[in-house]
Amino acid sequence: MIVGGRAHSVHDVEFIAQAGFHIAEISILNAASFASDLDHLKRIHDAYGIMYLAHGPEEGAATDPDLLRRDYLPRIKAMLDGARELAIRLCTIHFWLDRRFIPHKHLPAKLELLREMAGYAAERDIMLCIENLSERFSDFADALALLDTLGMTLDIGHGALMTQCNTALDFTGNCFERIHHVHIHDNRGGNSAADDLHLPLGEGTIDFIPMLGALKQKGFDKTITIEVRPDHLITSSCKLRHMWESL
Repeated sequence: MIVGGRAHSVHDVEFIAQAGFHIAEISILNAASFASDLDHLKRIHDAYGIMYLAHGPEEGAATDPDLLRRDYLPRIKAMLDGARELAIRLCTIHFWLDRRFIPHKHLPAKLELLREMAGYAAERDIMLCIENLSERFSDFADALALLDTLGMTLDIGHGALMTQCNTALDFTGNCFERIHHVHIHDNRGGNSAADDLHLPLGEGTIDFIPMLGALKQKGFDKTITIEVRPDHLITSSCKLRHMWESL
């Protein structure tokens, strides 16, 4: 596996690179701010040889497909165009498909939007990955079955929210071949977005061993982003590697 950190600013990227990590997952929230950072990001890449992944903007009006088409779709396309400027080959997006909260009548329109986004990414040689928020595998099943070019970012921290059992095991067991990237961070469970604490590994209640064990047993050898504050990244990385090597 290749381990990296989440970067919300160029300063974060520089910290991650200087700490010796091989990847930085950068937030591309809008075209203008990304354009202003582009030269700096290229210089960091040239100096440290770090690889970039991208994370898109928040979805916003998850239950309004018309607004998503007018507002979110153009922002995702702009993110993908920007990602190509840095030779980024994997982009993660939030696109809520939890059937407990998204009215069923809106799901076909949301799947059509997802098809357009995944196709736009594939044309640019980018793997678009949908990240689990509160969803279970059954919520993603239709999208993964219909869209061959769509990948998944498995978020182990999110897997502990709005559920009794961490859903990461369900995803790993049912669609491992579609998991191209992993996010890891800790929390104490809970039933709201406010419970998505992004704590350093070991400071919450998640038992990572079963999820990491399932990934390792199936031969996972791709990228993992530790989604914690940069000042907690090194200690969390040490804990992650210790757990991985102990399996």
